[in-house]
Amino acid sequence: MQRIGLTGGIAAGKSAAATRLEELGAVLIDYDVLAREAVAPGTVALGDIVEAFGPEVLDAEGALDRAALGAVVFADLDALTRLNDIVHPCVRRLSAEREAAAATADPGAVVVHDIPLLVETGQADAFHVLVVVHAPAELRVERLVEQRGLSPEEARGRVAAQVDDEARLAVADVVLDGTGTVEALRAQVDELWARLAEERAAELAAESP
Repeated sequence: MQRIGLTGGIAAGKSAAATRLEELGAVLIDYDVLAREAVAPGTVALGDIVEAFGPEVLDAEGALDRAALGAVVFADLDALTRLNDIVHPCVRRLSAEREAAAATADPGAVVVHDIPLLVETGQADAFHVLVVVHAPAELRVERLVEQRGLSPEEARGRVAAQVDDEARLAVADVVLDGTGTVEALRAQVDELWARLAEERAAELAAESP
């Protein structure tokens, strides 16, 4: 099994890269999806969040109101840290379960861990290959305003809540350029996939008697 860590700043293009890797045959473990599972109604994590931030972070049905919670934590780094301390252990447990299932189904699987906060959570050394999708912070702010409807202040807050670009680039094994079109990024992913396939083939050949 080949384990790939995939990360990038918000609005850098990471999701497009993840989608293409999955299309090419990778098993994708999306930590945003796992984070939603971890705080579903009835979970221990959701109860801990309500205890930490109050019932106003719930919607009328008793589910997590992500917008209300985001308004709190992205304006207060200490609050964001408290939230991460609640959610991240649950997400890691779920990801380990998904990876074990993938390995059981196919010992030769390529498993991509799509982790927005990979560097922040100290997982930079946990993968065979660490891929960073990079776009400068100001471009990402512009995308958040234009594509997601955030105000400039909200967009800068979201970007500032993550580790800076230099820290991500410092731990990257592979950097994909997210400044261009989605098609250009997908082409880079195709090239990466071909290189990884060659590496796997070479490793298998070296292991053969």
